[in-house]
Amino acid sequence: MGTPGALPAWKATIFFFNLISAAVAKRHVVYWNSTNTRLTAGDLSIQVNLNDYLDIYCPHYPDKGTEGPVQPETLALYLVGEVSFQGCVETRGAIKRWECNTPYAPFGPVRFSEKIQRFTPFSLGFEFLPGRHYYYSSLPAEEGPPLPCMKLRVTVCCEPTSEGSKQIQETVPESSACSLRTASPPLLFILVLLLLTT
Repeated sequence: MGTPGALPAWKATIFFFNLISAAVAKRHVVYWNSTNTRLTAGDLSIQVNLNDYLDIYCPHYPDKGTEGPVQPETLALYLVGEVSFQGCVETRGAIKRWECNTPYAPFGPVRFSEKIQRFTPFSLGFEFLPGRHYYYSSLPAEEGPPLPCMKLRVTVCCEPTSEGSKQIQETVPESSACSLRTASPPLLFILVLLLLTT
């Protein structure tokens, strides 16, 4: 059965896999406020890989009691098409991702994280394709001050390199079975560990 307090092998394997996958994924941080000149100039571009995270920090002010002559920035961030990215206007195809409407959050700036993934199990999640560009822009909230146009371009690495590889991907028949030939290396590693521990 095992010694009391000992961690079962499968739990240890899952924990180890989570540690490795967290260490491999990068976190790309953007402070979304009007003092970020790269955002206001519209030239901020980030290249990400699948399974990376995009962390967006909202504008934050230390204390509501020390409010100065400037009204706190509140805004909504949108995922927009390339044409809409040229100007900061809400368009029909824009997807509202987040609202930065808590400038006096007690524990620091509000952070929104977007996991860059090919498939998402969440209904409000977004799926990203390799080799594509995605565009974020913001509009000031109605109750907030007027803000400059702030924009971010995210490029997901990497597009398949040849037409042949695209053809192969498109012509492979769908199957519910997974062969060892197409399984990912971390999955194979976990499978080997499980076999060795049983």
